[in-house]
Amino acid sequence: MQEATFMILTALASGSQHGYGIITDVAGISQGRVRLRAGTLYTALDRLRGDGLVEVDCEEIVDSRLRRYYRLTPSGRERLAKEAARLQANALAAMKRLDPTSGVLTT
Repeated sequence: MQEATFMILTALASGSQHGYGIITDVAGISQGRVRLRAGTLYTALDRLRGDGLVEVDCEEIVDSRLRRYYRLTPSGRERLAKEAARLQANALAAMKRLDPTSGVLTT
């Protein structure tokens, strides 16, 4: 799973959000490392909807523009949990192999 996709799903794990909210949340979660552009976000959301991982929660009109809110589906929540566990296992394996004298603490 691409990092941007992982971060979008992570942002939606806490509840339904509209596009700008997702962009802002992803920047905060990643401490600024991941900066989504609107085109990238909406392309990813369309793909995630097609895959059944995300669905439209509701829509509203704000300043004469449609604002669509997205939420994780149960399948999306399960996929995110599996990917988070996979990443955690990989990070743990890497930490165990690092030289303890390099200043990196291992668990």
